[in-house]
Amino acid sequence: MKTLIAAYSGVLRGTGSSILSALQDLFSITWLNRSKVEKQLQVISVLQWVLSFLVMGVACSVILMYTFCTDWWLITVLYFTWLVFDWNTPNKGGRRSQWVRNWAVWRYFRDYFPIQLVKTHNLITTRNYIFGYHPHGIMGLGAFCNFSTEATEVSKKFPGIKPYLATLAGNFRMPVLREYLMSGGICPVNRDTIDYLLSKNGSGNAIIIVVGGAAESLSSMPGKNAVTLRNRKGFVKLALRHGADLVPTYSFGENEVYKQVIFEEGSWGRWVQKKFQKYIGFAPCIFHGRGLFSSDTWGLVPYSKPITTVVGEPITIPKLEQPTQKDIDLYHAMYMEALVKLFNNHKTKFGLPEAEVLEVN
Repeated sequence: MKTLIAAYSGVLRGTGSSILSALQDLFSITWLNRSKVEKQLQVISVLQWVLSFLVMGVACSVILMYTFCTDWWLITVLYFTWLVFDWNTPNKGGRRSQWVRNWAVWRYFRDYFPIQLVKTHNLITTRNYIFGYHPHGIMGLGAFCNFSTEATEVSKKFPGIKPYLATLAGNFRMPVLREYLMSGGICPVNRDTIDYLLSKNGSGNAIIIVVGGAAESLSSMPGKNAVTLRNRKGFVKLALRHGADLVPTYSFGENEVYKQVIFEEGSWGRWVQKKFQKYIGFAPCIFHGRGLFSSDTWGLVPYSKPITTVVGEPITIPKLEQPTQKDIDLYHAMYMEALVKLFNNHKTKFGLPEAEVLEVN
């Protein structure tokens, strides 16, 4: 009898051990699959934004025109009728949606690189601000994630401050794309919009301007820290006219996420790029990232390199309705000095050598 009990106990112990081992293997596989699913969701979230940035406006225009030629033509007519009445909404700050800004997709977007927002100083809500964002990179991924979504908790880090990322006005002439952009708090980078937000929209507004623009994107490449700023003074003039404080902002890693074919000055490629920049407002770049399913292939998905956006100390700006060129030059020089100081104070924290110098063009 004792022998039977011992044998039975041994079987139970053996069975329990086998079951436990199987469960551990199952949990291990589940965790592995979850990790893969998380990574794919991150890749898809980034790709959807890249495709929206590149083709959404044109694609929606084509679809609406096609719909106009079908039995569903009324949809197109109603949309364009409404668009006529809504045309100036982007110039008044648009229609930001906290629901859209808090979409889970933006958290996957953030974690793919990852992207983080670093605050160095408090911003008071009784002032308005113009953030100078540097560098542009190919698509300004850090600017979008940090200021047009809540993925990095910009509203919690700067309570009472409402960020408006400024981009090309032409984007707001594209059907459906304009609604998508406005929902994130994105606005046109033109004088009418900036004047409205800094003079008729109360205080606590922060307009983020990617100062280098298309010209800066043409020199974007991994390993290069350069900004186009020396002759960009329009944002300083706007700040003086409205008494809006200037805030230097630098994104470490923005240039690392795409590789670009750089055309030499005087080449046909650079000539074409500059013509597009002059007449259309953007410069077509020939670039690539990784593929959708593999980092070893080429594609539109950016490389998963960390992007860290550091928001510097605000520069107090007086309100001068008619600033002189001397005033503009003075505060522009102060801004350049503050940006270089911000870069130097943080470069070693984010993987750059002490000897790295910010190139200001």
